[in-house]
Amino acid sequence: MKPALAFRQPHYPTSWQELPNGNVILSAIEETLQPWWQKFFGYHLLKIGALSHEISCQDSPIKHQVSCCDTRSQTNGQIGSADIIGDLDDLPLLEHSVDVCLLSHTLEFSLDPHHVIREANRVLIPNGYIIITGFNPLSLAGLNRAIPYRRKQSPWNEHFFSPMRVKDWLHLMGFEILSDERSLHSSLTGTINNHLFANYWRKFAGNYLTSLGSVYVIIAKKRVLPLTPIKPKWQIRAKFNPVKVPTMNVHSCHERTKKPYQ
Repeated sequence: MKPALAFRQPHYPTSWQELPNGNVILSAIEETLQPWWQKFFGYHLLKIGALSHEISCQDSPIKHQVSCCDTRSQTNGQIGSADIIGDLDDLPLLEHSVDVCLLSHTLEFSLDPHHVIREANRVLIPNGYIIITGFNPLSLAGLNRAIPYRRKQSPWNEHFFSPMRVKDWLHLMGFEILSDERSLHSSLTGTINNHLFANYWRKFAGNYLTSLGSVYVIIAKKRVLPLTPIKPKWQIRAKFNPVKVPTMNVHSCHERTKKPYQ
């Protein structure tokens, strides 16, 4: 298994317009999440990353929505739109202070994506929700990383993580996977055609090749088992009563039984 740690500084996009067909990806993610917002309850919703910041959460009953962008976004004019500026792998938030965490295409552009998930797990309350979206390497979009003139371009030059690997990370942290949906069965390069063959392919792939979607959306719930202390059962120690064994003197017994000479 390849290490998740990146060996160079990734280029984190500050807007969906910087990605190929970014507006199409954004619309697909918002359409997938639309029926889920009413199922999330709490007081605080945290959007981690500049791309997460642009996802609409207006249907969510959680009114206090905060976005945290990386310090690299300051040079791209995003400092004014973000509520918190800080490192995504070292969130300036208290432990167990957030009800929902949204990480939209954050792992692909992180130096240590596993640590980013651990930070989201740290700030989540027990039974809180985490939403992760990203590019599926086992898809038509993932094949762009094998094409020589594309694998040097963003975002195909970044490290993609399969949904199975992300779910393994979440399982190790005690999350329960609620949903794993795929969308956009396309290479996401150029203009997405709407002719008859393209529509037929997307309909066929959506029905029979669901796992090959170019974009995945994973929703998980943080499970924390309560630890009930078991009180020790105090027992009174039994008194030690030594067993008395009579001493056997062989010589004395023999002398008692011996008759005197007549």
